[in-house]
Amino acid sequence: MKIYTAENCGELLKRSNFDDAEAAETVRKIVDDVRRRGDEAIFGYEEKFDGTRLTKSTFRVSEEEFSKAYAAIEPDLLSSLRLAKERILEYHSRGKTEGDVRTDETGRTTGYVLRPVERAGIYVPGGTAPLFSSVLMGVLPAKAAGVRHIYMATPAKDGKIHPATLVAAKECGVEAVFKMGGAQAVAAFACGTESVPKVDVVAGPGNIYVTLAKKEVYGQVGIDMLAGPSEILIIADGAANAAYVAADMLSQAEHDRRSRSIVLTDDEVFADILTAETARQCALLPRKEIAEYSLEHGGGIVVVKDLKEAAALADKIAPEHLEIYTRDPEGLLPLIHNAGAVFLGGCTPEPVGDYFAGPDHILPTGGSARFFEVLNRDTFCRKMSVIRYSAEALNADGEDIVRLAENEGLYAHANAVKIRLKKR
Repeated sequence: MKIYTAENCGELLKRSNFDDAEAAETVRKIVDDVRRRGDEAIFGYEEKFDGTRLTKSTFRVSEEEFSKAYAAIEPDLLSSLRLAKERILEYHSRGKTEGDVRTDETGRTTGYVLRPVERAGIYVPGGTAPLFSSVLMGVLPAKAAGVRHIYMATPAKDGKIHPATLVAAKECGVEAVFKMGGAQAVAAFACGTESVPKVDVVAGPGNIYVTLAKKEVYGQVGIDMLAGPSEILIIADGAANAAYVAADMLSQAEHDRRSRSIVLTDDEVFADILTAETARQCALLPRKEIAEYSLEHGGGIVVVKDLKEAAALADKIAPEHLEIYTRDPEGLLPLIHNAGAVFLGGCTPEPVGDYFAGPDHILPTGGSARFFEVLNRDTFCRKMSVIRYSAEALNADGEDIVRLAENEGLYAHANAVKIRLKKR
């Protein structure tokens, strides 16, 4: 793993984006095919990409398959999953749900009410690892929002879905689980097929084909965000435990070859120690080939002059996960404006947020934390404006409204107010 300075780390900070023209064209064709042929197209792509032969009777996960999944997982895992579900649902259920409507002394009522969408489609990856935690993180915000119909899509490799993924779906109250992945799953949710209901919002992480499909269908449906490979940025000073920081870097590096793990430190000696410690721990990992590739191509340590410069650089990077592992992490937090999630102190490794703390782990990546936010209840809600004027309020404001409308050349708009004023 290379060590950089703030002046020469430009290459390290470059990210791949979603400008893959070949992948985008492939996704466009898949979406159009699903739109035209529905279930038939889905079945063809599932056999091609996942080796799963589907029929209308096997497309949706059956109650028998759910029962077998419960029998297949360890009781301790089920207990941990249920505790995580309670923690995450409690977190997403906090705060106001009714909106904000106010009436002033002249009878002007203005505000908004919150309404959940009717249907949500949650995508759960099923590629190199069974990410059943993403079931909790995708479904429970929708549940907290009050979405009536929540559906889930996940790839079935050779016809099978990991038991823990199915158990998580059942525990969270998913209405139906469909054996489909990739761009075709997003297209099915967006367009609807004979078997898959058309939804209002599609949410959840996935590979570049899933992300490009969300980009393609945005406007037909709402989406949560456009997310790429996982990433972590750690700000560490010389007091940090190098073994902890190395472990946290590797927790993201093992995700995917395109994952990114970067450390910003103001201590050159610490940077050298961390390099050796990361190599030592990486060699012991079951997924060490993935982690090694990730660290070599998307990882590094940047030595900065001070922690203020580290915070400024972190804001520029706008990482998915930001750990602040310094003597005073809370003191640095006010300098941070762009991050998906911030983890403070040496006892808060990123997996705490991945699995159990409560806040969601479906986060903006690739610098998009500058404008996207973590998946939350609001993703599945709409603010609907509410306005009511009394006669007194309309008389008080009417002349100004008419003047504004007429000066835009919209005389019928103006008249809709004037006609009421004449009757007063």
